[in-house]
Amino acid sequence: MGAASPHPPAWLVLDGGPEPEPAGVPVAAAAARTRAGLFEALAAALPLPVWFGRNWDALADVLADRLDAGPLTLVVRDAVDLLADEPPAQLGTLLDVLGGVAAGGHRPLRVVLRDRPDRLPALRDRITAALGGRVGAPPPDAS
Repeated sequence: MGAASPHPPAWLVLDGGPEPEPAGVPVAAAAARTRAGLFEALAAALPLPVWFGRNWDALADVLADRLDAGPLTLVVRDAVDLLADEPPAQLGTLLDVLGGVAAGGHRPLRVVLRDRPDRLPALRDRITAALGGRVGAPPPDAS
């Protein structure tokens, strides 16, 4: 088994830049501080089918179905608040679900976790812990 990558997976972007918000489906993390809140926020933003079961397996299924229709970018605003009222393992589960969908989808899935620059270190710490230490510093400038 190789060493873990020090960078986020390709489908996951941490964004704190001053640029305008990237194009995509906005999801307010303030409404997604709990798992139930996350499922409701995603169901409203995408929109997901009424039969969406509001659990991790159902989320994986509906996102995979959504990718059959075309690429999807989720832009999570104030991302440090995402699942902040849940045990840390819940964020890990969400990232595992999203990673599985991204790996198995016929179209690309991109998740942009957007927050203020001063909150990015806390966000990076949460993501690193959730991914088991697989996220490090941003890649060096390629210039």
